[in-house]
Amino acid sequence: MTSAASNPPLAGQVAVVTGAGRGIGRAIALTLAELGSHTVLCGRSREALEQTAAAIRSSDGQNSGKGAEKSTVIECDVTDLHSVEALAAHIEHTFHRLDILVNNAGIASAGGPLHQLSPGDWDRVLNTNLRGVYYCIRSLAPLMMNSKGGGHIINISSLAGKNPLPNGAAYAASKWGLNGLSYSVAEELRAHNIRVSVICPGSVHTEFSPHPGKNAEKMLQAADVAHAVAMIVTQAPQSFASEILLRPTQKP
Repeated sequence: MTSAASNPPLAGQVAVVTGAGRGIGRAIALTLAELGSHTVLCGRSREALEQTAAAIRSSDGQNSGKGAEKSTVIECDVTDLHSVEALAAHIEHTFHRLDILVNNAGIASAGGPLHQLSPGDWDRVLNTNLRGVYYCIRSLAPLMMNSKGGGHIINISSLAGKNPLPNGAAYAASKWGLNGLSYSVAEELRAHNIRVSVICPGSVHTEFSPHPGKNAEKMLQAADVAHAVAMIVTQAPQSFASEILLRPTQKP
């Protein structure tokens, strides 16, 4: 869409996408690269991240004819503060700026009623989906603030953060918490020209997250979430979409 333009809207910007190796994160990373940003691909699986980087190179080569390097792969576990701090140090040393942070990394909880959920499963979900976002904002927002140019922090939440989710209480709790975090941090960072947004999609069909019994063609796709991200990061500077609820046109 914009990669063929002579002056793509995010040219010269640096973006970080967590969980960029597959599914929604991969689609967001591809879209941001197409819009012109240098996209830092983060996740725990280098192999999956390298596949996303290869897709970015292939897309850029097809559209511009030169296949310029528009991504960097960095292994990072968002549940490990030291890992996230190392990511922040690398970005500061290499790029000296950060314009976009997409907190996408997340996991689902094991199904079943909360009283049967193990403390370990609870910790895994909350540590990834909520604590991990805290670590990323804590480590990376100062870099965005110091660059003086403002920027975007986009947190990928879920409609489960708006509605009851029986047999998925831990996941719902993490997303309700993420929404509250997003609204509050948005107020904290407005004075720094940093716009904090939250996207709450319904069930998204990806090859890694099938939904048996649902019509995949009617479900939301990873590209739909990426489109919402693109809309946020290309809007006029005097406004921002603080929250997007993303639903399928027809119930699958």
